[in-house]
Amino acid sequence: MDASALLLLRQLRELNRHPVEGISAGLIDESNPYAWNVILVGPSDTFYEGGFFKARLDFPREYPIKPPKMKFVSEIWHPNIEKKRRCMHIYSSERWSPVQSVESILLSVLSMLSDPNCDSAANIDASVMWRDDRPAFKKKVSECVRKTLEDM
Repeated sequence: MDASALLLLRQLRELNRHPVEGISAGLIDESNPYAWNVILVGPSDTFYEGGFFKARLDFPREYPIKPPKMKFVSEIWHPNIEKKRRCMHIYSSERWSPVQSVESILLSVLSMLSDPNCDSAANIDASVMWRDDRPAFKKKVSECVRKTLEDM
């Protein structure tokens, strides 16, 4: 097994040994440490509270030199998540550092749910709605939260 696979397995083991509130992760297939299923619980006191958002992390063989790609499986409405549900900020080259762990990546995504950054919007419609029509934004997110509960 190569170094990146061993690192990923060690990071997964640590996540499971010392769980982080709001994060659950596991391998999609026990024979492939490069593909993970993730569930992020919507943070308290946010529009996402109560939601169980499923996502997939795909790691390149060059991890941690190159960042993973993250795509939400669950429908999610957020200024920093593309309509195709890709979470762009975690693998933008200017933000990536090989010292980041999977835990820090997922904590960053949870933080983003709590505090959208409309200055670097990946979903312009969600960003405009967040800025100009908070009640409509909340309603749209509430629909996503409800769908995550139906999908459990």
